[in-house]
Amino acid sequence: MYPEDRDSLGCVPRLLVRSLVVGVGRMLTERREWCGLGWAPILEGAMARGPHPADVTLTPEERAALERFARRPKTAQALALRARIVLACAARPDVPHGVLAAELGVTRQTVGKWRERFATKRLGGLLDEPRVGAPRSITDAEIEEVIRLTLETAPPKEQATHWSTRLMATQAGLSQTAVSRIWRAFALQPHRAEAFKLSKDPQFIEKVRDIVGLYLDPPERALVLAVDEKTQIPAREPTAPVVPMQPGQLERHTHDYIRHGTTDLFAALDVRAGTVIGETHRRHRSIEFRHFLDTIVDTGTRRPSWTCT
Repeated sequence: MYPEDRDSLGCVPRLLVRSLVVGVGRMLTERREWCGLGWAPILEGAMARGPHPADVTLTPEERAALERFARRPKTAQALALRARIVLACAARPDVPHGVLAAELGVTRQTVGKWRERFATKRLGGLLDEPRVGAPRSITDAEIEEVIRLTLETAPPKEQATHWSTRLMATQAGLSQTAVSRIWRAFALQPHRAEAFKLSKDPQFIEKVRDIVGLYLDPPERALVLAVDEKTQIPAREPTAPVVPMQPGQLERHTHDYIRHGTTDLFAALDVRAGTVIGETHRRHRSIEFRHFLDTIVDTGTRRPSWTCT
């Protein structure tokens, strides 16, 4: 090799550079010839090869159900989205999954998944499959027994007045947590009760208006006596039967009762002096009440600082 066959740097032979340039040019020429002979369509067909999308044909009942799922506001959003995907695939079966995914705001794999699930299992395929985990250990019969015991029975009187989760767990043979979950699922609250009263007074509305009007627009120099009844341990009977507890409804009973022998205590609180004026009577009539009011007046006369509220 002569010195003139080397490049300007004196380290790479010119023949080697020429051979590299010729080789690269020949490869580019052959590629252009392959594309001209039809290699490009073959390569593109091989790249586009894949599974054919499943055909989605809807019956009138299925279309109505899917439209209801996608339109109802209370439907689970996951189920509504799946219904919209199937409706879109049925309306435009030739549109690629990528276009449908971009319009629905999901991925192409999501569109293909629910399209295939619907084509295979129909409407049932849109529902979530059973989760992986331990099977349920409490049977329906055991749940029904807990509900029956809660609604129809009461614990022994020496233990409690109403069922608690621990007493019911001992009675039903379940755990306290299981009983608590059952009660929450069926809205059972044995420890709570509400009061109700249906008035039979024909002048009830007029009386309510008078009392409310007295508070809203009281007359000048008016004296209002707020009277309430506080009994000790009387023998009493409700004026109406107790409404038992039901799922989603508390036990209810009337707030008033029938007396069966008790001593009536009349008492008034002197708010300014902090003292109590009290009398006891055997009966609870207007005569006894007026006698007690006279006692209050006499006490107020002897003590000018006394006020009644």
